[in-house]
Amino acid sequence: MARINRAVELLAQGQPIYTTSLAEPGYEHGREAAASWADYLTVDLEHHPFEPAALRQLMRGLVDGGPTRSGHRTPAVVVTLPTSGVDEQVVRANAWMIKQALAAGVHGLLLCHVESPAAVRAFVEHTRYAFRDGEGRRGAGGEAFAAEIWGLARDDYLERADPWPLNPEGELILGLKIENRRALERCEESLAVPGIAFAEWGPGDMGMGFGHKDAHDPPYPPEMAAARARVKAACERSGVAFFDIVRPDDVTRQIDDGVRVCAATAEGAEIGRRHSGRTLPW
Repeated sequence: MARINRAVELLAQGQPIYTTSLAEPGYEHGREAAASWADYLTVDLEHHPFEPAALRQLMRGLVDGGPTRSGHRTPAVVVTLPTSGVDEQVVRANAWMIKQALAAGVHGLLLCHVESPAAVRAFVEHTRYAFRDGEGRRGAGGEAFAAEIWGLARDDYLERADPWPLNPEGELILGLKIENRRALERCEESLAVPGIAFAEWGPGDMGMGFGHKDAHDPPYPPEMAAARARVKAACERSGVAFFDIVRPDDVTRQIDDGVRVCAATAEGAEIGRRHSGRTLPW
């Protein structure tokens, strides 16, 4: 395939993309998920054990169970990191998590509770190799397994393992969760940092910040609707794809409203793909 990362391929075409979550990593889960209907798989390691060995087994299972129905070697995989973007120091102190996840051959990372543009800059730096601009902090030596998972020679992997759309030829997608009131106050600055492909507003945590124990699902109170609108506007201003939950009964409205990265069911994704003129079935 021209692209390793199906999610990048579709976003570059202007198509919405759809994701579903894997409960946990591991080889058998990978083999089963290789035929997923989703454009990319989210592996939530924010709330589950961070086990790089199990993550590698997941990626191996995806390869062995593939190719995907779209003809890609594996579905794209985005890992939700257990660290957060509270500030630059937190990101740098926990950059080992970024290294370990990328060395497993995943295709993207999602940073939670992003409260500082400096944290975003550090996040992007730690996903890049220094040979590009001298600023990258991803070290040499951890790329062999990832290159094998992507089906590339080492040098080809080094060229392509870079954030898109900052690098138009890059195959990594980096996302942010703007999911609390402190993050909201600086979201315009954070989302303007080059290297970010998508962002979400995290209604569960955002709602808690506004005093709601469980306001994850719509209809949202006015202050939460305003928070969503602010994050979405900041995404649009910076050319970052906006992530939101879609359902079969609202997916077409959400797409028409500008949602481009969708947490969905298989039914919702099928409706959305038809609505956006995607070449079906994949």
